[in-house]
Amino acid sequence: MTPRSDGRGGGGKMHQHFVTYLSPGTMFPETTSRTVSSWDVERAAGAARGIKERHSATPYGFYFTTRARNEDELDSREVARSPVYYLGGTIETLAEIESRADPRDEIILSNMRANGWDKVLVNTNSYKTCLPLEPKDVVLDWTP
Repeated sequence: MTPRSDGRGGGGKMHQHFVTYLSPGTMFPETTSRTVSSWDVERAAGAARGIKERHSATPYGFYFTTRARNEDELDSREVARSPVYYLGGTIETLAEIESRADPRDEIILSNMRANGWDKVLVNTNSYKTCLPLEPKDVVLDWTP
C-alpha cells in the first residue's frame, strides 16, 4: 500500500488500486487480481489478453477496486469499486429472448424473470457465458 498522492484522506491513510479479471468457471467466476497504478480501462482491457485460467478460460470482464487503511489498522478495506467492464459480447433483452421461442432458452428466461433482469450479456470470449447486465456496467468494443 502506498500513501495517497491525491490529497484525499491524508493523515497517514494508505491506498492501493486493483483490477480483478473475471473468467468462466464451473460454479463461480475464476478471478485473477493484480495491483495497478490507476483505474485505466484501456490498459486493463489490453492486459486481459494475457490472462489464462483453468481449462484455458479467458476473461469476459473485469472491475477495479481501491483498498485503503489507516496506519493504525492491520488490514485494508474496500473503499471504491467500479462497474464491470465486459470484454465484448451481445446484449439481449428479455423480450428478444422470449421472441425466439427457443426451448433451449428456458433456463435463462426463468432466471431473468425470477431475478427481475431486463438484460443479459452473452459473451463467447472462451466459453459461452450469460450474465445479468447491471445499469452501470459497460460493454467494451473488444475482440479476443
